[in-house]
Amino acid sequence: MTIKFDRNDKRLTVAVEGRLDTLTAPEFEEKLESALNSVEKLIFDFSELEYISSAGLRVLLAAVKETNAQGGEMTITNVCPEVMEVFEITGFADILTIL
Repeated sequence: MTIKFDRNDKRLTVAVEGRLDTLTAPEFEEKLESALNSVEKLIFDFSELEYISSAGLRVLLAAVKETNAQGGEMTITNVCPEVMEVFEITGFADILTIL
């Protein structure tokens, strides 16, 4: 898994490539937590994300809660059909903003 952060003032774009699963979620969560301070607009670019497991979903849920607590908003973009299917089956498509 590769993670790229692009911060522009209070806007943070996080591009994730590969698999977000039980093995990679802890690293992703650690890096994300340290980057979320003072973020008002969090954007995940999942154009290169191939797979997400429940561990990855948990990290996204924590991120949306933290962003909302700071008065910001979180958006997920460029989701492939396989990942979108996971969002739909788990109900995350109803609680996350996916463009």
